Amino acid sequence: METSELIKKVRKIEIKTRGLSRNIFAGEYHSAFKGRGMAFSEVREYQFGDDIRNIDWNVTARYSHPFVKIYEEERELTVILVIDVSGSREFGTFEKLKKNIITEIAAILAFSAMQNNDKVGVIFFSNTIEKFIPPKKGTSHILRIISELIDFQPKERGTNIPETLRYLTNVIKKRCTAFVISDFMDDHPGLEMALSIANNKHDVVALKIYDEREKELPPIGLIKLKDAETGNYVMVDSSSAKTRKMYSLWWMKHLEKLDSIFKKGGVDYTTINTKEDYVRSLMNLFKKRALKQ
Repeated sequence: METSELIKKVRKIEIKTRGLSRNIFAGEYHSAFKGRGMAFSEVREYQFGDDIRNIDWNVTARYSHPFVKIYEEERELTVILVIDVSGSREFGTFEKLKKNIITEIAAILAFSAMQNNDKVGVIFFSNTIEKFIPPKKGTSHILRIISELIDFQPKERGTNIPETLRYLTNVIKKRCTAFVISDFMDDHPGLEMALSIANNKHDVVALKIYDEREKELPPIGLIKLKDAETGNYVMVDSSSAKTRKMYSLWWMKHLEKLDSIFKKGGVDYTTINTKEDYVRSLMNLFKKRALKQ
C-alpha cells in the first residue's frame, strides 16, 4: 500500500476508534480491567471511621497524633492484543471483512488502554508467530499498531492458537491482560489446555469475530467454496435443505464447543457479527467483567 494511502486509512481509523474509546468505553474499560493491587500513596491525619489497621505508627509516634496510610489502586496494566492474521480473516459477505472489524476493535482497545495509562503490545499470529510488537505507551506507538493492522501481510495462512498462547506466556513475563481477537476457526486439540494455562498466568479475554454466512448457508444453488487457509475448493449444493441444515448444525456445535472451552478455562469472551454493531457486544462484555470485580 502506498504511504499516503496508508496514512489516510490510519487517520480514518484513529478518528473513529479514538472517539469511541474516549466517549463510550473509557469508564467501562477502567471498571472492567483493574490494576494489580493497591500501592501506598500518602499519609494523612486519622479521621473517625478510618481503619485502625492503616495507622502509620512511625509517623504517629513522631507527631504524637494518629496518622493513617492512604493507598491507591495500581492502575497501570500491560495490554497485549493477540491478533489473528490468518487467511480466514479475509472473509466477509456484508459491508466489511472480518479483518476490518478486527482492526477497528483492536484500535479501540489500544486507545482505551492508552487513556488509562496502560502499555500496549501486539502479537500477530497465523499458524506461526508473524510479528511481536513489545508493549509501550504513547500515541505514536498506538498509531504504529494501527498502521500494522491495516497493512500487515502474513507469511502463512493457517491458524495455531495454542502455539500462540504458549508464546504469550513465554514472552510476557509479568501478568497482562491479553485480548485474543480471532474467528477461532482452529480445531487444534490443545486449545482448551493452552487457554487454561495462559489464563492462569494472565487475564485472557477472547473476542470471536464471525460473518453471518459462516453460520447459515443461503439457498442460491450450486456454489464453489474456497478454504482461505488451505486454498482447497469444494462444490456445495446450497439449494439442498439437508445440506443447509448440516451446515447450521456444524456451526452450533462449533459455538457450543468454544463456549465449553472458554468456560472451563475461566476465559471471558464475546462473539461479534461483522454486520452488527460491535459497540454493544464490547460494552456488555465490559459490564459483565465489572460486576465480577
